Amino acid sequence: MVKLIALYKNPVTPQEFDQQYFQDHIPLASKMPGLRKIEVSRVFGAPQGEAEYYLVAELYFDDMDALKAAMTSPEGKAAAKNLMGFAKDLVTMMFAQVEEKIPTCTCS
Repeated sequence: MVKLIALYKNPVTPQEFDQQYFQDHIPLASKMPGLRKIEVSRVFGAPQGEAEYYLVAELYFDDMDALKAAMTSPEGKAAAKNLMGFAKDLVTMMFAQVEEKIPTCTCS
């Protein structure tokens, strides 16, 4: 499994960003073919104090071919165009291979 990770810096107007992101962008991105899951995490701090980032989004696909196909699909292009319209200067994206053979934690 692979994922597209999007890191969003703190927006000037969080409420406006949230409206555009959750009401417009996520519904568009959700239509991408081959998408298995979307996780969005709201960043609330960092060990060193204030965090540089506002949101982390992870979009999961079976493999890199599926991710590439999704990004080049009409739905993927629509989601990308939408995102660049309001978050171009806020977002950094990367691809990652999900490591699924990590032992479970025996923490208590």
